[in-house]
Formats: sequence, structure tokens, C-alpha cells
Amino acid sequence: MTTSRRQFLQFSLAATALAACSPGLRAASGEGRATSKKKILVLGGTGFLGPAFVTAAQARGHTLTLFNRGKTRPELFPDVEKLHGDRDPNKDEGLKALEGRSFDAVLDTSGYFPRMVRASAELLAPHIGQYLFISSVSAYAKNDTPHADESAATATLADPNVETMGKNFENYGGLKRACEEAAEKAMPGRVTVVRPGYIVGPEDRSDRFTYFPLRYEQGGEMLAPGSPSDPLQIIDVRDLAEWLVLLVERNTTGIFNAVGPEKPWSMGEMFAACKEVTGKDTKLIWVPGEFLLKNGEDGEGALPIWAPAFGAYAGMHLRSNTQAVKAGLRFRSPVDTVRDTLAWFKSQPEERRGKPRAGLPPEREAELLSLWAQAQGK
Repeated sequence: MTTSRRQFLQFSLAATALAACSPGLRAASGEGRATSKKKILVLGGTGFLGPAFVTAAQARGHTLTLFNRGKTRPELFPDVEKLHGDRDPNKDEGLKALEGRSFDAVLDTSGYFPRMVRASAELLAPHIGQYLFISSVSAYAKNDTPHADESAATATLADPNVETMGKNFENYGGLKRACEEAAEKAMPGRVTVVRPGYIVGPEDRSDRFTYFPLRYEQGGEMLAPGSPSDPLQIIDVRDLAEWLVLLVERNTTGIFNAVGPEKPWSMGEMFAACKEVTGKDTKLIWVPGEFLLKNGEDGEGALPIWAPAFGAYAGMHLRSNTQAVKAGLRFRSPVDTVRDTLAWFKSQPEERRGKPRAGLPPEREAELLSLWAQAQGK
């Protein structure tokens, strides 16, 4: 497995970290609104996970404040207090808008560099009760062990002061881990670290998971990577957001792998969900991972989410979620995620639908299928 593949998957995993109430939250914390209302600060809040969290928290009756630069979708949530500044305390007004403010909890969805996480955590420490940091499973050093839990070895940085992802995003995992440590040092015992894998669902602007139901609906012969039994872990952004609200309501701290569904899922089951949703009978051509790697599909973006189920990535889609489930994380049916994601994408403007941001281009898919047929002597 090439280093570039590992680096790409690390960054690709967390790119998603950049709404309505589901059965998961209702089952875990009761119907309707929360009995104890919280004042919650969101660092970020206008990307993908942030808006889902705000929606879920509002549905439970909590009071939200957003802190960001005001550049990404500033029209969102006109009824929510918005503070403008910069995560970097050395830029413009920095964190001044947060000075003297008190909150029950902070959700940090936009922390990528430890110096900046340290600055916000230290500033807020005397005035908040809980700091939820959205990290990533990329914070782990390796992906080769199936069912690894939160005690697995984590990534490190050759230069602890680095503030770039690196040419091939080689610093991403180490930076996330360093951010976790910065938050915990500033607020020992009051930090909740959440390490998601692939976050998917409506509003996912990366199109990585969306590619598969979209392509399946087109019909014909479709390249299916790996084998039907290859594991696949995803989490619907709405399930993740509602669980984060629950963690705030219960003041739950610790480290958690936020991956799902609850029971192991597979590429074959994902395509079965696509068939159920679309009603199409697309012919899947399963192309082994070894063959795809040999022919240049080494994780540079053409085949999203999927990873080889062997070698250095044997545990990539098999992280343990036991601790998160014990802490109340619940999952809607993957069929619901497929259906809602497809419906959302179809609701987008025609120009947007015509320019998918992930997936095999038709000509590349046809080339790979032709090469595989030749290898099979067909």
C-alpha cells in the first residue's frame, strides 16, 4: 500500500468534518425537548456537521452561539447569535469576541492546528463546563488492525510546531491528535474527543458517498470496488449531530470512535441499499482491490470511501464503536441514508448536479472494466 493512499484517506476522512431529530436521539434521551436547557458555543457551525448539530440542538430547546469568520454560508440560522473572529488569535480580531462569555459547552468543529485549539480552550476554560472536540479516526497511527478501539496507538508529528497539512496531507492525523491533547491540557477531565470516520448524508458537498447511489441509479454495468464482503463504515451526519447533543446533555467526557452502522456493514450491503432505493437492477462488476491498486487506483480520489480490506488497511472500515454505542450513539437505517442523500442531491441546481466532486469518470470506469475483462480472458 502506498504512502500516498494512506495520506489521501486520512485527509479524505476528515474533510467531511468540515437535521431533523432522528430515532437515535429520541430513543436515547426521550421525546421532545431537553429537560435541562444548555447554552452551547459552536466554533464553526456553517459547514456540514455544524449545521446538523445546530438544527438538532435547537430541536431540543438549547441556545446556540456560532463563532466563525462569517464567510461560509453566512445566511444560515438568522435566529442564532453569531460572533465573528478568527481561530488564529494572531489574525485580525482573533478570539476577542469570546472574551468574557460563558457557556455550558463548546463544540469545536473547526480545529485543525493545536496552537489554535489551545488558544480557544485556554480562553474558554474558566467559563465553560465541557469542550467537545471533533477529531478523526485519522488520529490513529495505523489502520491495519480490525476492531481496534480507542486505546490504539495514535499518530505523532515529526515537528510539533508544524502548521501545514503537508504536500500529501501527511501531517493531518498527527495534527488532529495534537489538537486533542491541547484541549485536554487546557481543560483536564472536561474534554470529549469524538473521532468520526466517513460522515455522509444530506448536505454532504464532497459527493464521496453520494457517488455510489447516483452511479447505481444510472444503470448498465458498474464497477464495484473490491468484493461484496469488503467492510464499509459510515455515519449519517444527522445521527452524529444528535448524539453530540446527547453528549452535551449528559456532560459525557472521554474518547469515542464515531463510526457506524452499529453492526458491521459491507460494500455488498451498500449496493443492496442502492437497489432498494432506486429500484434499478444495475449489473455490478466486482473488481478485486489488488487489481485496482495495480492499475493506478491507489486512493487519489477516483474511488471514494472504499479501501482495500487487506494489509495496511485491514482495519480501515472496522474500527470498534462499542464505547460510542454505550454512550448513546444510535444509527438510522443505511437505506434511509442512501434515500435521503440521493433525494438531497437531486434537489440541487442543475449546474451543481452536472459537476459531481467525487467518483470514477465514465471513461475511467469503462477503461478499468475493459482491463479487468481482458485479465479474465473475456
